[in-house]
Amino acid sequence: MLRFGYDIGGTNIAAGIIDENNCLIAKDSVKFPRGEGSEAVIADCAGLYKAILDRAGVAADEIAGVGVAVPGSVNPEAGLVIDAHNLGFHHTPLATLLEAVLFKPVRLVNDADAATLAEHRIGALKGTRTAMMITIGTGIGGGLIINGTLFGGGRGNGTEPGHMVLCNGGRHCTCGIDGCAETYCSATRLAKDGASFGKATAKEVIEAAKQGNADALELFKAYIDDFGSYIASIINLLDPERIAIGGGVSGAGDFLLKPLRADVARKCFFETCPEIVVASAGNDAGIIGAGLIVS
Repeated sequence: MLRFGYDIGGTNIAAGIIDENNCLIAKDSVKFPRGEGSEAVIADCAGLYKAILDRAGVAADEIAGVGVAVPGSVNPEAGLVIDAHNLGFHHTPLATLLEAVLFKPVRLVNDADAATLAEHRIGALKGTRTAMMITIGTGIGGGLIINGTLFGGGRGNGTEPGHMVLCNGGRHCTCGIDGCAETYCSATRLAKDGASFGKATAKEVIEAAKQGNADALELFKAYIDDFGSYIASIINLLDPERIAIGGGVSGAGDFLLKPLRADVARKCFFETCPEIVVASAGNDAGIIGAGLIVS
């Protein structure tokens, strides 16, 4: 049977059909209807579902179920989005609402967990029993694989690696706490600090550093120091086999990985460090991972 996956973000709703080999065989996306409420989101999801099935020549009865990845905290058992600030969803019964229009069982998952699951099945974490995915974007997200299974949190709340406190009393985070890891290790940190010398995005900072700009190099060195401390702390707690890094900053490739690996090795408690690699499942990881949670 085939499965259907949604990756609902604050900019776009992406979706697609996943086959028995965990491959995405058809996909499409629409703009997220910001500010229009959950009814508009449900309508867009239903329209996207029909359009993709029609284009692929797939009948509805060939779809075993639907998975939905969202950027926020979820209660999978209740089918509830507890808080997804970028979507405007708070205690929203998203699974029930979608089931009413799709006539399929619907399961929810955090988007970073979905990407982690995709990386474990088809990407950079394949073959590991204990591993971690870290996504570097506006914030920091990620997921854990423990004993070969996606770890949903000890109480079912998932994991929020971006909100580990890296520096007590440090930079203020959007969550309301000071010193969260994402205030030091996200693309937003590079953009905010880069603005002081005319670089408005993380990509601009990294490109300037590659070209030898002194200010950009100094900032990037500080970023590596902070990010290395963060990853070393994770390693010292979990001792994973491999860590995959995704998101926009990972596009820097070896320019990021080479100094990061060296920094982590210096700070890691263990004699040998785990592999640190770039995620490989790509931009469709959220869709694929959402489909993979369908039993």
